[in-house]
Amino acid sequence: MRRYWQPIALSEELPQGGAPLRVNVLGEELVLFRDDNGQPGLLGLHCSHRGTDLSYGRIENGGLRCIYHGWLYDVCGRVIEQPGEPGGGANRDQIRHRAHPCRESGGVILTYMGPGEPPLLPDYEFLSVPEEQRAVTKILYNCNYLQGNEGNIDPVHLSFLHQFLADAPMPLRRVVPGTDTTDNTLLGKDIAPAIEVELTDFGLRICSLRASAEDKTYLRVTNFVMPNLAAFGGSTVGEGYSVHWHVPIDDTSHWKYVFMFSREKALPLELVNKSRAELGADFRLTRSGVNRYQQDRESMKTKTFTGMGYNFQAHDAFATESQGAIQDRTSEHLVSSDKAIIAARKLLLNAINDVKHGRDPQHVVRDPAANRFSHLQVFSEIIDASIDWKQHTRERIATIERVRNR
Repeated sequence: MRRYWQPIALSEELPQGGAPLRVNVLGEELVLFRDDNGQPGLLGLHCSHRGTDLSYGRIENGGLRCIYHGWLYDVCGRVIEQPGEPGGGANRDQIRHRAHPCRESGGVILTYMGPGEPPLLPDYEFLSVPEEQRAVTKILYNCNYLQGNEGNIDPVHLSFLHQFLADAPMPLRRVVPGTDTTDNTLLGKDIAPAIEVELTDFGLRICSLRASAEDKTYLRVTNFVMPNLAAFGGSTVGEGYSVHWHVPIDDTSHWKYVFMFSREKALPLELVNKSRAELGADFRLTRSGVNRYQQDRESMKTKTFTGMGYNFQAHDAFATESQGAIQDRTSEHLVSSDKAIIAARKLLLNAINDVKHGRDPQHVVRDPAANRFSHLQVFSEIIDASIDWKQHTRERIATIERVRNR
């Protein structure tokens, strides 16, 4: 996980002139701040002098100043000043505080917490579109990151967990392009899709096919992106897609960063607001295990399969958090429809082995010429059952690539 760039905060959480932000990520206690020039910095939480919490510090003079004895750190962890020492600290250059490089892109601040020179930040489309064409938020999940991400690459659960039993309110309905049928209807019509998995340079491309009529097939293409992302349809499929990026806080909790974008136009305010439905100011869902996700069993008869409202994020939280803080996979029984999950686990095990032998794991990008991911695409559409869907998928991705690269 430390060989890749990871989001650590929303840009909105760290406004210019705002207070430092205490963050926990990959088991480390850290402090995130912006210096006077707006440059984000990520430092170890505890001052190198006597261990005081730097998140209470002052932003001034090009860095973050500890309010205990006034030591001043820049974004690289250099001690700029030791004001209580003769001459400002004769030996201050010998001290290097823990610091991780930061980048800001797509409405989030990312960091690299691994060894050596950081790799390139992958040129993901959702990080580079104009601000008005994307929405981003984050959600706290009380479970291990992996079971959260595995929920994204499981096509079958869409026919159950997220099913609406009647037409949803209009803002929640998505009509499949070229039809007058909702995604919800098609997913409920064929609950046992054919699933195919294809290896890519970034991870996996996952194709699911459902019968939609006598001579038609409902094709959905989604992706697992190494090591902890998933790209799927969402509300902007056809002109963009959505992303879930699961970043460990520790072994038993994580932040899910949720992106949605359009490559064509600004997102309507209604859609942006929808992305934060049932989410408090602390980025925690109002439905949780504490209140049994506010399940209403009466609504299970006529409204939703789960009785947990219309918010997919709450459904996902229930499904993955209720597996336990760390799912016991020795007691699970995988079946044929879990092939994407099995393939993703194999990629992760291969990546662990690569790191063990001193190699960069898959999808660590260092060559600028290879930092192009226009082939990371998502779509959802009706096709003729008689056509070669694999060829159709290749042609469809090539068409989207041409649109993006114009």
